[in-house]
Amino acid sequence: MEEIYSAIEEKIKASGYEGCIDGETIYNTICDEIEEKENGTYLFFTKEDTGTVFEYKVDVMDDSFNLSYIHITAESGIFHIDFDN
Repeated sequence: MEEIYSAIEEKIKASGYEGCIDGETIYNTICDEIEEKENGTYLFFTKEDTGTVFEYKVDVMDDSFNLSYIHITAESGIFHIDFDN
């Protein structure tokens, strides 16, 4: 699992976003949001105390999910991280 967490963190940092990122927290947030969801594509948002908004696009399948992208709107700018490429 550490590889997945690190991959999330690395892709976000590569986008230029300099805020604090924890891949495990992001992964767990996604898991919590999609729990008991039917198969399909979902958008959901989280907002940090700093005002930074994270938008997640997730495809839910029977036994797994695909994180398509994270779109971050922060005071320092807007960052789009495409996990499908």
